[in-house]
Amino acid sequence: MADIREAHQAHDKLKRGITGPLLFVFILGDVLGAGIYALMGVLSAEVGDALWAPLLVALALALLTAGSYAELVTKYPRAGGAAVFAERAFKVKWLSFLVGFSMLAAGVVSAAGLALAFAGDYLTSFIDVPPTLAALVFLALVAALNARGIRESMRTNMVMTCIELSGLVIVIVAVAIMMGSGGGDVSRIGQFPTDTSPAIAVLGGAIIAYYSFVGFETSANIIEEVTAPSRVYPRALFGSLIVAGIVYVLVGLASAIALPAEDLQNSSGPLLDVVAATGVPIPEILFSLIALIAVANGALLTMIMASRLAFGMAEQGLLPSVLGKVLPKRRTPWVAIVATTAVAMVLALIGDLATLAETVVLLLLFVFLSTNIAVLVLRRETVDHDHFRVWSFVPVLGAASCILLLSQQSAQVWMFGIVLLAVGAVLYLAARVVRRRRADRGAVQD
Repeated sequence: MADIREAHQAHDKLKRGITGPLLFVFILGDVLGAGIYALMGVLSAEVGDALWAPLLVALALALLTAGSYAELVTKYPRAGGAAVFAERAFKVKWLSFLVGFSMLAAGVVSAAGLALAFAGDYLTSFIDVPPTLAALVFLALVAALNARGIRESMRTNMVMTCIELSGLVIVIVAVAIMMGSGGGDVSRIGQFPTDTSPAIAVLGGAIIAYYSFVGFETSANIIEEVTAPSRVYPRALFGSLIVAGIVYVLVGLASAIALPAEDLQNSSGPLLDVVAATGVPIPEILFSLIALIAVANGALLTMIMASRLAFGMAEQGLLPSVLGKVLPKRRTPWVAIVATTAVAMVLALIGDLATLAETVVLLLLFVFLSTNIAVLVLRRETVDHDHFRVWSFVPVLGAASCILLLSQQSAQVWMFGIVLLAVGAVLYLAARVVRRRRADRGAVQD
């Protein structure tokens, strides 16, 4: 009963302003992101012209872990996401902290990288400003929108998602027009590289394509602001992943039909080249604008996740309680927003985030592995409300897929990840010392 009362108290602190359609668009926008605009060139190096195959496999792998999230999020609808699940399942505070810290670190680093991407070539095609200054101003604007309110952020996300999705639709439609005029080569879509087997090529490509589906997990950290989460969340989660998967597969097919693999591999803007190859008169500057919007949308959604996760961990006592403060009228976690934005700004100032970006993947796979195992452990625990339940084999396969993808990471990335987790352990121990001293002072005063 105590857990239920605490959950209700936490729920009352944040405003439930996210409906089913808004949640669907939130997840879809976070999954689509900016990566797909450069993904086809990288994938073609692995699978040749059969770009659709690894995208389908990656969708299946993502749906496995999404099934675990659907059960746990509707069973325990509290901000904190994977950290909440880990604490309930394993009853180990420090492990719960490291899971949450991994998610938090991945989100903040991703936001810093997106800020640098926003301030790079895409922006300079419109205005010439110092990249570092542009990145910092960009993060500040994202923080201001985040603090203004979740409904305002969701509405902005809806517009941005529609725009970035329109860019992918343009690619598909342009190639369809090309085919209608007798252009393109449909026979290419089944051609794999000659120097490797199709199975190995698809696996290698799926490991890359899997990253394009990452983003759905951030929705777990805004569940306290979702109306009727047990009913709404599974539909929005699976629906958005399936829609993203269909769009990705169609873009993959369109790319292979329009251009051969060697042309895609040598391009830094493969979708721009695909549209140009169709002969359909679409200005290149339009795609630069769409890419900017896609990056901005990704940063907004990532910072929403990071601030809500910090808030949830503070509510659990895993981070300083000050991060749980909310604006009286807006009811948004303003201290968590300021803190996560400040860290993202520091990382953006560093500038070199190549190794950090690779480490994001490692951290998220660790989070996913923990969540898939937590589903099975928590099956013996019941709650007093209806929730989604996934087939037992799904989290088992989900955990196995995480282990498979973890095995593909380099030793350098593993070492960097270990260093980051060690930093998290130090922060956790420091927070415990502070809480213990406060408790001791309170006992003395009593």
